[in-house]
Amino acid sequence: MKKRSVLSWVAEFAGRRKGYYGGSITLAIAGVTASFIPYLLIADIVANLINGNSDPQYYIRQMILIAVAWVVRILMHNLSTTLSHIATFNVLGSIREDLCAKLSKIPLGSVLDDNSGSYKNIIVERVDSMETTLAHIIPEFTANLLLPVVMFIYIMTLDWRVGLANFISVIVGVICASVMLVKSQGEFGYTVKKTKYLNDTAVEYINGIEVIKAFGKTGSSYEKFVNAAREGADCFIRWMRKCIWWQSGTMCFTPATFLGVLPVGLLLVKNGSLPADEFITCIILSAGLITPLITAFSYSDDISKMKTIFGEVTEILERKEMIRPSEVTEEPVGSDIVLKDVHFTYKDKEILHGINMEIKQGEVTAMVGPSGTGKSTVARLIDSLWDVDSGTITYGGVDITKLPLDYYMGKIAYVAQDNYLFDMTVKENIRLGKPGATDEEVVGAAMATGCHEFILGLENGYDTEVGGAGGHLSGGERQRICIARAMLKDAPVVIMDEATAYTDPENEALVQESVAKLVQGRTLIVIAHRLSTIKDADKIFVINDGNVEAEGTHDELLSNCELYKKMWEAHSIVKDEAEDKTNDASGKETVYA
Repeated sequence: MKKRSVLSWVAEFAGRRKGYYGGSITLAIAGVTASFIPYLLIADIVANLINGNSDPQYYIRQMILIAVAWVVRILMHNLSTTLSHIATFNVLGSIREDLCAKLSKIPLGSVLDDNSGSYKNIIVERVDSMETTLAHIIPEFTANLLLPVVMFIYIMTLDWRVGLANFISVIVGVICASVMLVKSQGEFGYTVKKTKYLNDTAVEYINGIEVIKAFGKTGSSYEKFVNAAREGADCFIRWMRKCIWWQSGTMCFTPATFLGVLPVGLLLVKNGSLPADEFITCIILSAGLITPLITAFSYSDDISKMKTIFGEVTEILERKEMIRPSEVTEEPVGSDIVLKDVHFTYKDKEILHGINMEIKQGEVTAMVGPSGTGKSTVARLIDSLWDVDSGTITYGGVDITKLPLDYYMGKIAYVAQDNYLFDMTVKENIRLGKPGATDEEVVGAAMATGCHEFILGLENGYDTEVGGAGGHLSGGERQRICIARAMLKDAPVVIMDEATAYTDPENEALVQESVAKLVQGRTLIVIAHRLSTIKDADKIFVINDGNVEAEGTHDELLSNCELYKKMWEAHSIVKDEAEDKTNDASGKETVYA
């Protein structure tokens, strides 16, 4: 698909508030017109002085008109800027909403390709950087280009030779500006790259500070951050060194119109082909000819950045979405899930090589296998977080790609090992499972999953703020709240992706009890690192290297699957110790069955 141009995106964004931007441009043009009037009045005053007009009333009247024109110019400019900023901040807000909405519609792999620091940088800083383009360049650049054109046409009507003489210094300035822009080519993109790397390094350093201290890596990790900061500064210095002299030349020569106008005009006056009063009018107009151009060209740097700034934002907006219908056209029958010849590629590497699975409604289905063999990928495909490359996944006999995303997501409750809590209260985090749920329903879900007592023990009970990513709670507490959230969702299918992998033994027993209550009467798909918890599952799939190596019950797999047998034997060696710790906490071991 052909990528859209930056200008088409600017037009689309501005079009969201086209009434405001149209009004802003109109007011800006009115302001520029008002700023043109004083030059004409001053030229007329000078001409009258030369011709011996000594009427004080005339000069007072002219000065009042100049003052009025200047006030009108300031008023129009302020009103124009106010309208453009009202429009822009609304547009920037809608762009951020679009970006967040887009992230929810694109495959998870596309999101995971970049880290959270990069997305934060784009959604916050890069969108902020668009403010100059939308709030200033659209109205002010347009208007400030108009005034010089009008003034130049007027000078040309007085004397075309003096009019062309204005271009002598401008041509030199444009040459300098052109060289500057050529030398700047790619520099802003490079600074963005280095700034993004600095941002990512800073986020990594801060998030990993506990590990850095614990393992004595403060020096090397800090050195990485320092190097990133130095590179972030050096790229701007390099950019400045390449362009500073050319920028200075632009700023020096461009406004110096008198370099051409004075010698040419004096020569014309001397030979009698240009009246003195018209020459003075040309001088005065020439003095004001370049000022608005300089204002307009002051945005040239921002214009050169537009491609990079808008490019990062629009790159996300242009990503391929997961195509889903808006309405249910075929109602699923039951909640059987069937994977047929499913292939999936991530980062140019095929992860799954033709997976075939049948998951029956109301049964407990487990997936086991070595780490990194594709178990979590299968779970995420079932949860429609990714799209398959080929093959099909059906729910109730209907291809999940033919079901609305919101509808299908309502059928699945996904509990992962790294579930996320938002920086709000316990109550609101649980309520995410069912927006609009009453407080009684929230408490009921917490009681059903065994969370109620520990929540009441928190500082403010259900109104306790959990902190960023749930940082005020322990890992086990966070996981139990996530399970309560899944319970409140009341989905017919529950996916447990190694939900207790990072939980301590004491909390693991409590989490497993919560899970046992959650899955009653539902279809359960579980990825387990402790085989003893799934030995009574209705069906176990052994996933190895992106393929289903075997399937069956625990006893069947022990008989006909060498890999499963080895995994069970390895697990049994440490099982007694793990069970002792678990039983100390809960008195029993809960299994997913």
